[in-house]
Amino acid sequence: MLATRTEPVFSFEFFPPKTEQGARNLDAAVRALRALEPAFVSVTKTGASTQAETIELVRRIRADNDFEAAAHFTCAGATRTELRTALDLLRNSGLENVLALRGDPPSGEAFAALDGGFAHASDLVEMIRSDYDLCTVAACYPETHPEAPDAESDLAHLCRKVEAGVSVLITNLFFSNAAFFDFERRARGAGITVPIVPGIMPITRADQIKRFTAIGGITIPPNLLRELDARGDDLEAVADLGVAYATLQCAELLAAGAPGIHFYTLNRSPATRAILSALRLLRPWETARS
Repeated sequence: MLATRTEPVFSFEFFPPKTEQGARNLDAAVRALRALEPAFVSVTKTGASTQAETIELVRRIRADNDFEAAAHFTCAGATRTELRTALDLLRNSGLENVLALRGDPPSGEAFAALDGGFAHASDLVEMIRSDYDLCTVAACYPETHPEAPDAESDLAHLCRKVEAGVSVLITNLFFSNAAFFDFERRARGAGITVPIVPGIMPITRADQIKRFTAIGGITIPPNLLRELDARGDDLEAVADLGVAYATLQCAELLAAGAPGIHFYTLNRSPATRAILSALRLLRPWETARS
């Protein structure tokens, strides 16, 4: 899709629901976003879900809709044998895309690979390339992975991951386009040529986004933080700001030539629908062509 695109590739990320209400919310979000004709969706593997559950949800979404779907695979909590079994299931389900991640350790703990498991996403990527005919997507971090000692070592690790067989990179969420452009420049300078798709999370709750950014070492630009604080606990006002900011952010990225946008939806659709509808009216990517 990214190699043959004539317009930006828009995609959404969901996570497996934990409750019946969560399942209804997810189904509603997928139905609502269907009209926007996403190129693909991805489904995470959470600590509460199994790899088989993620694959089944991806298979069902793909079967019920006219768009592609990709399953997240994580090294955390899995052995090579278990990952291979899950990859066999993915392939036998007719799925062709996988997002390979190391995965996060339990809160407050350092990551430790299982005996017989992988310590790095690059190890999983290499196994996929060697034994499976799949498109492998991986993550990257415009503001450096929170466990990396510095930006240089983080970029060196990313280069190894791409060399292992990654076809597409999707960034962690960010709110500073300057940080993304600087990262992209350094990545291209290091020889990375695969598409780099910005990952955007529309802000819907100030407390939630402050928690996410504190954990991940993500910068909230001072002007955005000031506007968030001014809205206090007014959820509607915060959500309106989130839609406006993400729309401006995406427009600048697409005008600069970004190949698409990957939206972190948190299994909700209104904010993402509003942003993507505005972008398709504005068509900032045509500025990049002119």
